[in-house]
Amino acid sequence: MGVMVDTNTNTNTIPSTDSTQPNNRKMQIQLPTREAEEEREKASSPSDVASSNSESEPLFPTNGGIRRRAPGESSLSGRVMSRRRSFGRDVQHAAEETFLLTRLTLILLRYLGIGYRWIMKFLALCLYAFLLMPGFIQVGYYYFFSSQVRRSVVYGEEPRNRLDLYLPLNANDRMPVVAFITGGAWIIGYKAWGALLGRRLAERGIIVACIDYRNFPQGTISEMVEDASQGISFVCNNIASFGGDPSSRIYLIGQSAGAHIASCTLLNQAIKECSEGGTSWSVSQIKAYFGISGGYNIVNLVDHFHNRGLYRSIFLSIMEGEESLSAFSPELLVRKPSNKHAVSLLSRIVLFHGTSDSSIPSTASKDFSDALTANGGLVDLILYEEKTHTDLFLQDPLRGGSDQLLETVVAVIHEDDVSACAKDVEAPVARRLVPEWMLMLASRVSPF
Repeated sequence: MGVMVDTNTNTNTIPSTDSTQPNNRKMQIQLPTREAEEEREKASSPSDVASSNSESEPLFPTNGGIRRRAPGESSLSGRVMSRRRSFGRDVQHAAEETFLLTRLTLILLRYLGIGYRWIMKFLALCLYAFLLMPGFIQVGYYYFFSSQVRRSVVYGEEPRNRLDLYLPLNANDRMPVVAFITGGAWIIGYKAWGALLGRRLAERGIIVACIDYRNFPQGTISEMVEDASQGISFVCNNIASFGGDPSSRIYLIGQSAGAHIASCTLLNQAIKECSEGGTSWSVSQIKAYFGISGGYNIVNLVDHFHNRGLYRSIFLSIMEGEESLSAFSPELLVRKPSNKHAVSLLSRIVLFHGTSDSSIPSTASKDFSDALTANGGLVDLILYEEKTHTDLFLQDPLRGGSDQLLETVVAVIHEDDVSACAKDVEAPVARRLVPEWMLMLASRVSPF
């Protein structure tokens, strides 16, 4: 039996045959449409239902406990059930759309050249950051609310030409100063990444200046080195107004990509002083340089970075082309006979590296150390067994207690200050910021 829709009456017509009617004449039964039902429900207000209830006569005596069903009760429960079904459909639809958008995003990233390797690294990074979040929250609170932190001090004209200052609690004149250049794969570096190091060194009576710089694609390696040089110049010429000693107590630290940028900046400055002179700062003002988990021969690291997910095309764009790789490889610059005098201008260099570093192999620091030694440089190489790329800079400081790398840095900075050395012996033990099990799990999932 079919259903005929009468568009003129806006009702559904069901044909039916009745043997009792002559000529099998069709009997039309008009059923209300959905629109008509909705209009009827809207017209039934709660006051109408209450009025109807009061006027309804019971089907049986009231003492029997049975009453007539009030008009509107069935429609109310029907609306509740309808809403539940509608909510379920909405949830299912949202889940389907989320799955579709996620799948399309992954496909898009794959076609853009990002690849599943980057996606998996991003997911690992999110989990890694989540596990270290207890420490990040405490350090973040210190960064934003401590009176010892002077954020975003301007040192140049570019938007990223800012630095953060970490001042000791009882600051006085002529305190040692550290200029720090953070890592971030030349892409995600930011001055706030140095908050933990700044806090720890400030607790030991050392002023720390975390220098921000343009990342790729805002700038390429030459702009990064330019920004670092300008930031160091600001520290050398202005730190006295913050209680620092600009004469001979300024130290330079770089970590990961920041170690590469800092060493390039230091060598370029030395080469300039040999040929030009008259610069805004001098390498003689830097009493020592500390390189943490750095890469110093970029020519040898291109394929390694490509296999790790920093693809060749992107990395060569950061380094301004393959022909510029040797110009931004400190190890190769040191080995050039023409730069031997520039190497002699450099002060003490201390290189730290973990032997289990998979982001930048520890051989990078060893080869740089050998090149410096062969050309008259004063260098110390300290390797940490089974330490990864982030252990030295993140997990170990978050663990609290005695931090070997930090103690070495402080010992070098305070070696000529007897009173400071005495205070270091009595320095309180750093408090743990993250539970051990979270640190261990973070090391396992770390994408670095």
